[in-house]
Amino acid sequence: MRCLNTVVLFLALAFASAFSLAQENSEANTAEVSEADARARVESLQEPLYNPFVERYVLDELKQLRSEMAQQRVELTEKIVDRQVESIDRGVNYATNTITYFFYLIAGVSSILVLVGWTSVRDIKERMNKIADEEVGKLVSTYEKRLEAIEKQLTQKTRHIDANREEIERTQEVHALWLRAAQETMPANKIAVYDQILDVRPLDCEALTYKADEVLELGEVQWAINLCQQALAIDADNAHAFYQLACAKTMLGNYDQAIHYLSETLERSESYRETMMDDPALEPLHELPEFKQLLTSSTAEANS
Repeated sequence: MRCLNTVVLFLALAFASAFSLAQENSEANTAEVSEADARARVESLQEPLYNPFVERYVLDELKQLRSEMAQQRVELTEKIVDRQVESIDRGVNYATNTITYFFYLIAGVSSILVLVGWTSVRDIKERMNKIADEEVGKLVSTYEKRLEAIEKQLTQKTRHIDANREEIERTQEVHALWLRAAQETMPANKIAVYDQILDVRPLDCEALTYKADEVLELGEVQWAINLCQQALAIDADNAHAFYQLACAKTMLGNYDQAIHYLSETLERSESYRETMMDDPALEPLHELPEFKQLLTSSTAEANS
């Protein structure tokens, strides 16, 4: 029976090795084909690969991660408190037993002294009681300090948990507002939703730049420029803010500044190159040599 098991095990290992080798060869061929298909697909893309719902998925993951972190902190705090309470219980029991044995010893010594005719038993007892009171006072003072430290830790942890809970609530509210903005079709309605997001998170660069995009749809160019400048004051490398500035400058006829902002955009995110070619707001720039040179240099850098 043991020999049969050995043979079966050997055959299984041989079969697994052969299957693994075949799978590696297949994966290598598939990787070559997939790379070619991926390159062809990238060359034929007509729109960005991502959408706001992907960003919402990231927010959901962030919310879940923060919830798990808050739960872990609560569990850790409970464990710390349980261990401190157990330590205090052991210390109190030890002190109680020590005092009990101490008084037993006093009683025994007193009995012996009475038997041998010692007349100062009362003095000895009073002194021993005084010593015992001092020791008990020291123990009580020590554990009072420990309890005070535990109370401070609990207060700090509670504040931290409350802060995390409030942040999670804000994240949920902002997530709901982003979903609502995605469902709106009118620029004015979207701007109102973005204002609500900024009320919750005044430093949200994404909300500022998306609001600037909708403001440009309404023809409020200077307003859009101010929003983009606010976003860049928060995040100096925000590519979308530079792109919206380029669109605004194009609408004002400042083509040189528009080309400059497009260059800044491509330095931070090459993914805007396809958008630049298809965006109607940038059509006045298409015939400019600077614009063509910018696209050509961006394409060369991407290929290199």
